[in-house]
Amino acid sequence: MVSVRSIYTQPSSLTSGDLPWIIQHREDRCTLCGQCTAVCPKQAIYLTYRRQRVPKLDILQKKRGNDYRHFVGIRQHTAIDKMCIGCGMCSSVCPNEAISPVPNTNEHRSRFHMDEKGDAWKRGGRRNVPGKTILDRIAFDRISMLTDPALDAGRHEFNINTILGRILPPEEFLRRQLAGEWIPPTREIFPFVIGSMSFGALSPNMWLGLLQGVAYCNEVLGIPVVMATGEGGCPPWVLRSPFLKYIILQIASGYFGWDEIIRAIPEMQCDPAAIEIKYGQGAKPGDGGLLMWFKVSKLIARLRGVPEGVDLPSPPVHQTLYSIEESVMKMIQTMSMAFGFRVPVYPKISGSTSAKSVLNNLVRNPYAGGLLIDGIDGGTGAAYNISMDATGHPIASNLRECYLELVAQGRQNEIPLFAAGGIGKNGNVTQNGMALIMLGASGVHMGKYIMQACAGCLGNEMGRCNVCNTGICPKGITSQNPKLYRRLDPDDVAQRVADVFSSIRIEMKKIMAPLGRSQSLPIGMADALGIDDADAAQRLGIKYIC
Repeated sequence: MVSVRSIYTQPSSLTSGDLPWIIQHREDRCTLCGQCTAVCPKQAIYLTYRRQRVPKLDILQKKRGNDYRHFVGIRQHTAIDKMCIGCGMCSSVCPNEAISPVPNTNEHRSRFHMDEKGDAWKRGGRRNVPGKTILDRIAFDRISMLTDPALDAGRHEFNINTILGRILPPEEFLRRQLAGEWIPPTREIFPFVIGSMSFGALSPNMWLGLLQGVAYCNEVLGIPVVMATGEGGCPPWVLRSPFLKYIILQIASGYFGWDEIIRAIPEMQCDPAAIEIKYGQGAKPGDGGLLMWFKVSKLIARLRGVPEGVDLPSPPVHQTLYSIEESVMKMIQTMSMAFGFRVPVYPKISGSTSAKSVLNNLVRNPYAGGLLIDGIDGGTGAAYNISMDATGHPIASNLRECYLELVAQGRQNEIPLFAAGGIGKNGNVTQNGMALIMLGASGVHMGKYIMQACAGCLGNEMGRCNVCNTGICPKGITSQNPKLYRRLDPDDVAQRVADVFSSIRIEMKKIMAPLGRSQSLPIGMADALGIDDADAAQRLGIKYIC
């Protein structure tokens, strides 16, 4: 399908110095093989004839002159729709190290021109705010030495798993068990969850690699890792496979892929790990999901029941729900009923000042299996800049408020809170996750980190790459183009998934051992945390250290 917007180029008033990334080309090394121009996902560089002036000086006749030479060289496009994204694919294929993108450290004007054709700029990734986050600055400062015995992280046995699903008080559990009444379903899972990324947002090879890695973690390494689908669901064969027990199925306001799930229920070999009802996400709070037309292939269109090659925006809210009470009652109970009340069902919301209102309604609903809060640093496959950079609520304080609300009601052990948004943003995934657990989370969801650590995602918070929305991912992670996603080996992704979760498990023990904790996660153990910011310490209710 050819679209006008894919071939129309508006004349640009920019120069290469006005762009966020500048292509540096070494003419003396270049052999004009053309590999760099062939592999560039944005077509930001091109081969062209160039005319160069060569000064000529005749010393005997004391005359100056000019000679000119013509040659084929590499030029950089300055149009916004073809500007370099700094992915570095050109330098990775260059046999002579003759070309590379360099970040423009000067003040560039591209941000003033990104609304060409009247459309605000959209991109993937996370907020382009480099530097340490609050979670990176939190230290674990309660160390057991002579006061009480510390543990040996290498030899001691640790229970590092968490519970997904509503947990009844002991007396209520025993009463229902003796009376033969319904008991809310629960799952024992690893507290670090692969966050919602659907089949459609991710390429087939990426999805297969993640699923292989998750299955290996569960069945070989004994780490009960689960992964969540996004709104588009998962490959149909997964719904009819024994691997479904490692999958959290997401239902969002567009209901894309839900028909496929309904048809598969009678043929399911096992129940999914949980059902996640998405009301919002941290990268674009108050807005629905968006799968841009670039990624709606024939297969994705068939699975989602839509025409091929059209944008798929979701409504900002579930269209049949008009209040918190109705949302909680209708959606959670309907989803619970669909799976025979055997599967935990919980909502996912954006970080917001209204999060406590949602939580209080969940507390009163016996079928609610928990709450997932997605903070402002959450990643996405497609969102507007204004949504990603300036809309939402940071996760640390939002989570802490909700946990303290449960503490005030004496229900902190009943409704599990899960947190997302910026986990591992700077690579400190275990530090970030354990900090949130000690602030009150039962577990954390991470998405962008998994793409970076397990598949070599090139995007970063300095504005590099972040073209997940356009289907031209140079690594083939978020593309539906076979020529691109064949670059990604599912077996390599699976191996990295196993490596990452094995590493996280070791680091969790290294954090829990000095605390003297081994039998359970230190959920809400905020007295073990400190930060070098007095205002943040007061806001989070942890120690100020300096």
